[in-house]
Amino acid sequence: MTQDTRVTDRSDLPSGLRLNRRSVLRGAALGAASPLIPATAATASAGDSARGRGPDAGSATFRWLGTAGWRIDVGDRTVLFDPYLTRFTTGLYEGAFNPRTSLQTRPDVVNAHIGRPDLVLVSHSHWDHLADVPHIARTTGARVVGTETTYHLLVALGVDAAQISVVKGGEVLDFDGIIVEVVPSLHSRNKKCAYFAPGTLNSPPPTVPSTISDLPEGDTLAFQVTAGDTGPSAFLMGASDFSERAVQGLRPDLAMIAVPSSTATHRYVPRLLRALDRPRVAVPVHWDNFETPLSGTPERDPAMDLDGFVAQVEKVSPATRLVVPDYRTVYDATMRPMSA
Repeated sequence: MTQDTRVTDRSDLPSGLRLNRRSVLRGAALGAASPLIPATAATASAGDSARGRGPDAGSATFRWLGTAGWRIDVGDRTVLFDPYLTRFTTGLYEGAFNPRTSLQTRPDVVNAHIGRPDLVLVSHSHWDHLADVPHIARTTGARVVGTETTYHLLVALGVDAAQISVVKGGEVLDFDGIIVEVVPSLHSRNKKCAYFAPGTLNSPPPTVPSTISDLPEGDTLAFQVTAGDTGPSAFLMGASDFSERAVQGLRPDLAMIAVPSSTATHRYVPRLLRALDRPRVAVPVHWDNFETPLSGTPERDPAMDLDGFVAQVEKVSPATRLVVPDYRTVYDATMRPMSA
């Protein structure tokens, strides 16, 4: 969860993405609902030159699962990050947020998107990141990597403890050639510089979690996933804040960056892009209404300033290519669309 519970009138929702000075590739020919905003050929070449050859486009594929979620396929192996697919209604976008909303999972919806995952990475334990993970873990046997809070919640929800790897940040783990670097991180802050639903668990919860209020944040992680020796390397965020010193030196090819809901974090975009050494590709995430089905067109969360985020990236790192993702598009290792 990256925003506070303040709800803006949905009639203010922008109808489309802002056109800017860069060429905009509309996804209509590929069935994509959101545009891709590429760098010019000159700036893209400059960015590639600065970092070397870059990953082979066919070395991995990426699918945005909405919110902060991703499905990464490397050959016949699948990694999921923050897979929240059921997207049930809590009243958040109607001005009647109900923290006692029951946890829900729709297996038919979840199973249609996840393939046969080997690995599930969880940034933190709010419902819009964790709610579908128990079903995925129980039915696929995938290994789950997350915090101690995530561990206790999942075990309480029926996941085998032996499937869960507890991490704190700083670990570099080799899952048979898929390298996962665990990065200590921070959750987003609202306009009052406060966290949404904080809290950690150092022991099992007193009762089986049944509502969204039973899922505290439990600290936040980011992950950098690298597909073998040739990459790509993808930096994955589940919330719009970070530890500047923790991310320095990562130098990912792709940066999946959570869009902030406030300006409480000082110079969020400039500091992050500088710390990541201005990645080749930046992909904004967690800007969509996560209570609408994935079968439709991404609908903006009115609290998120996606246009402002795009403008800041263009200003701070003009050689970075921006890709605004779509639910239905499969992207290659350079985040160029392969199919819809």
